[in-house]
Amino acid sequence: MAAAGMFSSSTAFCARCGSILPLLQKFGSVKCFVCKNVYDSSNYNNLEFEYTINFNTVSLTNNENIINMDNPEGPVVERKCPKCGNERMSYATLQLRSADEGQTVFYTCTSCKYKETENS
Repeated sequence: MAAAGMFSSSTAFCARCGSILPLLQKFGSVKCFVCKNVYDSSNYNNLEFEYTINFNTVSLTNNENIINMDNPEGPVVERKCPKCGNERMSYATLQLRSADEGQTVFYTCTSCKYKETENS
């Protein structure tokens, strides 16, 4: 803790004006951008930071499990799959062409995962 001025602060803030100090470089001291107060690099000798990075969990499903899943990839409609004859397909829509033309519909079979497109 530095207490050289009006503020009582850690080494990340200037004790004189309270502004954020720049990062310590490999050589030299730290100089406040606002009030130009200089801090010796020895102030940072015992400074440690601890942080945790949380990543998303990894799914352990392989391709065969995905094909056999009952979860559709979107809303489901009654449409016959041309590959396996299943009567249910999920769909998603995107605007791939210009705005004055229709959207593209992507259908996916809920059984065999066969994909087909339709320009509407």
